[in-house]
Amino acid sequence: MSFRFHRDAEKELYAAIDYYEDCNKGLGYDFAIEVHSAIERIIAYPKAWPVLQDDIRRCLTRRFPFGILYTIEPDSIYILAVMNLHREPDYWKQREDG
Repeated sequence: MSFRFHRDAEKELYAAIDYYEDCNKGLGYDFAIEVHSAIERIIAYPKAWPVLQDDIRRCLTRRFPFGILYTIEPDSIYILAVMNLHREPDYWKQREDG
């Protein structure tokens, strides 16, 4: 199964990588690996994580305070947000498809 990002989710991912890299050299890389690991878990077990709303689920990262919000499509996983758990929790609800 493949995955794709909402354009804003991809921007969030890169912004968080940059933030962590600025905090400590190599930490951005560690964050990217952790998000990739979470996405691999989602692909392997797409229905394993709880539904937040409608068909949107959230998988938490293990080391960083982030959740991957996603929906299950027929042939792929659509990542709606790479959400910092300390941010306003419903900010992503206004996102359109794409």
